[in-house]
This record gives sequence, C-alpha cells and structure tokens, in this order.
Amino acid sequence: MMAVPASASPLQHDRFMTRSRRIASSLRDLRNAASQLPDAVVLLDQEQHVRWFNHAAEDLLGLRRPKDRGVLLQQRLATSDLSDWLRDGTAEPLNDVAAPGHPDSQINVSMLPFGRRQQLLLARDISHLNRLEQVRRDFVANVSHELRTPLTVIHGYLELIDPEDVPELAPVLGEMRAQSKRMGQIVEDLLALSRLETQHQIVDERVPMAPLLATVRKEAEALSQGRHQITLESTAEADLLGSPKDLHSALSNLVSNAVRYTPTGGSIVIRWQRTPDGAVYSVSDTGFGIPASHLARLTERFYRVSSSRSRDSGGTGLGLSIVKHVLNLHQAQLRVESTPGAGSTFACHFGHARVLVPGGRDEG
Repeated sequence: MMAVPASASPLQHDRFMTRSRRIASSLRDLRNAASQLPDAVVLLDQEQHVRWFNHAAEDLLGLRRPKDRGVLLQQRLATSDLSDWLRDGTAEPLNDVAAPGHPDSQINVSMLPFGRRQQLLLARDISHLNRLEQVRRDFVANVSHELRTPLTVIHGYLELIDPEDVPELAPVLGEMRAQSKRMGQIVEDLLALSRLETQHQIVDERVPMAPLLATVRKEAEALSQGRHQITLESTAEADLLGSPKDLHSALSNLVSNAVRYTPTGGSIVIRWQRTPDGAVYSVSDTGFGIPASHLARLTERFYRVSSSRSRDSGGTGLGLSIVKHVLNLHQAQLRVESTPGAGSTFACHFGHARVLVPGGRDEG
C-alpha cells in the first residue's frame, strides 16, 4: 500500500484509501485467478530469481512455498532439461520436455517479458495431446496394415481379368484397376508416414548422390512417358550422410509431384548444388503454381491445393508430409517458392554436417 501524504485533507485521505483498497482488491483477484490457471506461471526478476508462482508450477516444475521464493530458477532446476534452456537465453520456446515436478508428464515452456525488467515463465502440460497423437498414429498404422492384404487380393484378381474377354466392361475394369492401384499407394504411403512419425533417429550411411539422382531422373521419365522435358543439373560433387531409402523416397516424391502437376509440354529441372551453408537439392517445374495462401499447409497430410486435379493426377496427398518427416530426420529444411501460372521450386537444404565429399571424406 502507498503511504498517505502528510498534507492530505480528510477528503483526499478517504479517496486515497478507497483507491488503494480497490487496487489491492484487483491485485488479489488477479493473483487468485493466476493461481488457478492449469498452466504453470512463474514470475522472475531480471536475474531469473523466483518472485512468485502458482499452484500448477508446484505440480509441473516442482517448486515449493516458501523455500523456493527468491532462489535462482536455473539452479533449482539444475537436474532437468530446463536448466540448459534457461542458461542459453530462452529465446525460443522449449517443446515436449519432461516436467521436472512430474516426470511422467510432457510440457511446452516459453518465456515472456513482463513489467519492468521482469520475466514470466509459462509451462503447459501437453501429455494428453501426446497421448491423443499416439492413438491417432496407432490407428492409422493398424488400419493401413489391415487394408494392405485385401487391396492386394482385389488388385490381383482385377489383373487376372482380360478386358478383351469382356469388351463391354473394359472401361470399368480399367477404372477399377487404376483406383485399386491408387488405394494401394495410399496405404503404402500411410505406412511409410506412420514409420517416419515414430522414428526419432536414423542409421547414417554414405548416400552416393550421382546414382541416386540418375535413378530419380529415370523414375520421372517413366512417369512422364515423354510428356515433359526433364533435365538434371548436378554441380555439387558431394554425397549425403543419411538413410538411402528415406532420402530416395523424399527426393523421388518431389520429382513425381512435379511430373503430376506440370501440363504436357512443360519442363522439369532437377538440381544438386553446393551452397555456403551446405548443399541443396531442388526440383523446378513450369506447372500450375501454388497460391501463397496455400504454401504454409502444403506438408499437412492429405492437404491439396486442388482436390480434383490431385485425384486426376493420381496423387495421394501424403508425398510432401513424407518429405517433411524425412528432412526433419536429416536436420534439413524444405523451402517452397511458387508463382501461380508460372511454376514452383521445391528445395531441400542440407547442412554441412550432412554433406560428404566423394572419396570417403566428410565436409569438415
């Protein structure tokens, strides 16, 4: 409470006390509300000493009243993953880490500026979201696995039927074959995506890029069937460190997308180049292009800029999701540049740690 000026009149004194009581009541209401929040809230000074925390901070971060008031938070959480994050400056949020006060729970943590040279640490329990995500992954993987066998049987029987024996059903049989093949590809992509989502690391091998690029180009030419001009420009003279199978899947997906969404007569250029930061694999096309409003969502599962065009081209809507997960496992980034009506460029940026010089030596 603020002190009443000595020269204040009785009326001024009453007004001052009334205002002080209102401010104190508002502060109590604010503190009580913050105390009941489900997210952990910790108020810190500029040196990260604990000034105040709510009940959720006791449960998630393991803080205790009154002994932890005034302590340095980094020292108090020295045995947790939050210690390094606090020491390194907390510039970026910390995602999906074990809660210091509840090891079975996972939290997201962020730091916000507050007041005059103070900070506010926020921690949210995301354990239930992780459990829901795991249920979704298990469901997709199990359903995809169960669908694989019946689809294989159906497609096999369709292949046994010769359209020449039943010419009146030839168009129907052709459509049934195409759709069963597409369904089979969706199942295979779902299984691949489920595997990538649960995979946190890979077994690194040297991936020779020259034969891989040649294979990707041949696959593109087979899919194109002469409808496009496909060019390979490889100037990097470098290999990659990673998973051969996964990298082939990602690089091939980008080229097959370019073939599917580029009109007949268009051109596709596959490039493998060195950059100051490492190396870049890119695929440029002269296709339909993608509006800027769609770019941020391209790697979502089943997201399509044009549903009818994707179905007509035979796409599953999962290719770019697979690319994103493969690149994440290789600490690489996907960048997209596109102009509607002029084409697109999908570029995979690999850091120095993944670049190998032919001959058995790495970039370092």
